[in-house]
Amino acid sequence: MESALRKRALLAGALAVTLVGTGAAAETLRWGAQRDIVSLDPYSYGDSYTISFLNHVYEGLVRYNRDLSIEPALAASWEVVSPTVWRFKLREGVTFHNGNAFTAEDVLASLTRVSDPSSPLKGNLPSYKSATVIDDHTIEIELVGAYSLLLNDLTNIHIFDKDWLVENNAEKPTDVSAGVEGYATFNANGTGPFKLESRTPEAQTILVANENWWDKPQHNLTRIEFQPISSAATRVAALLSGEVDFVDSAPVQDIDRLLAAENVKVLERTDLRTVMLGFNRRETLVAGGPNPMNDLRVRQAMQMAVDMDLIHEKVMRGRSRNAGVLVAPPIPGYSADLDTVVPADPEKAKALLAEAGYPDGFEFDFVCTNESYVNEEQFCQAIASMWSRIGLKPRLDIGPTAKQTPKRSNGQADIYTIGWANEPMLDSYSILIQMLHSKGGNAGVFNWGGWSYPEIDRLTDAAAVELDREKRLSMQTEALKIAKDEIVMLPLHQQPMAWAVGAGFKDFPQFPDNKPRLWYVTK
Repeated sequence: MESALRKRALLAGALAVTLVGTGAAAETLRWGAQRDIVSLDPYSYGDSYTISFLNHVYEGLVRYNRDLSIEPALAASWEVVSPTVWRFKLREGVTFHNGNAFTAEDVLASLTRVSDPSSPLKGNLPSYKSATVIDDHTIEIELVGAYSLLLNDLTNIHIFDKDWLVENNAEKPTDVSAGVEGYATFNANGTGPFKLESRTPEAQTILVANENWWDKPQHNLTRIEFQPISSAATRVAALLSGEVDFVDSAPVQDIDRLLAAENVKVLERTDLRTVMLGFNRRETLVAGGPNPMNDLRVRQAMQMAVDMDLIHEKVMRGRSRNAGVLVAPPIPGYSADLDTVVPADPEKAKALLAEAGYPDGFEFDFVCTNESYVNEEQFCQAIASMWSRIGLKPRLDIGPTAKQTPKRSNGQADIYTIGWANEPMLDSYSILIQMLHSKGGNAGVFNWGGWSYPEIDRLTDAAAVELDREKRLSMQTEALKIAKDEIVMLPLHQQPMAWAVGAGFKDFPQFPDNKPRLWYVTK
């Protein structure tokens, strides 16, 4: 890894020398990332990190601004024609990076692509039914029913150039989990503030400023060099030495050191993302045999065996927030009454296992990644050890996201890690429709365990068409209570969020959804 980093650093150095000659070196941002993006196709997988990066290249009809309020983007305005039809007036004079003009046909092609039955991102547009082009700069979106969160959803639906899709046989979405690749996996053509210059997977992705961007840039960056550096020690060393300017995941064990560094500024807060464990709820375990985790007592025992205070103190260095419910406090639908953490009680856990008929425990596959979440490898090891102490026999499987995602999404894990920030909705309806709802159509896309709770489905479906905000949120809170009581998922914590930037930045805003928006950055 170190050798590879040196090679990439030499490349970056050569590029910097070139930029010095043009007077642009000071406007280059070198981004040292914890991991690589999974694809250049924003529809290829519901990975917030990848989609966030690609939002520098692609744009939606609307977007979150600096205050995380929704504002116009590719749509200049909109109106609700009827409870199920929204009309969008599109911005004129916008061009894609290849020079093609942006029209309503591009929006239609994009909505058709993202809502395709094979699209991994179709759950991000749960109420979409169809769209109709009215003229070159007007489109109507029809919904399956009254729905108040359409604008929230559309912040995450990036718009493609229809002609580009057709020319490159890319009208169908790709799928990282299924290994389905296409032209859009390795190429990009958006309308956003930056455009793709080059990409070498697992090594470097370079963006350059889009001089023809329709919006007035608030940034002064001319170039972004995105470089995955999986080693935390190497990432910190690169920042301290000035090889990189920005680290979006400062390791919690190094934050005090970074705070003491004169040439580094640390931006720190708690993430909106709740990290949790999911259960296999099918009839059999991955390795075969009856599935004990369909017994609530077993899930209760597994929860009681996990000492979240110890993980908070030792693994997360006191910087996480233990979670008793599946959404963070700022997310609408959250209830402080539900946010109570079950205290660790190994002896009671053992008794519950014996009562359920498993006094000697059982074996199961526990699938984690080594870079998706803060200190994930360490907390997975700690949890596996805690389960072993009550007689369970976890087979801990840790690997990179690209390797582990197909296992988790294709039912090849008995227990797995997953984090959910309720993006782009910033509303608890997101986790309810995408993860807790029974799988079917646009619902349950991330229901990787195969569970089904009719009452959660009923409340979620009713909330979708309830236009009274307080009534809607009450139903969502009720559904989250069922999820808590049944331990559909086992919440762990909201992870710490720490960015670190080098000296020389005049403005580098940090956002609570943990998404860098570099079009606001100035050097």
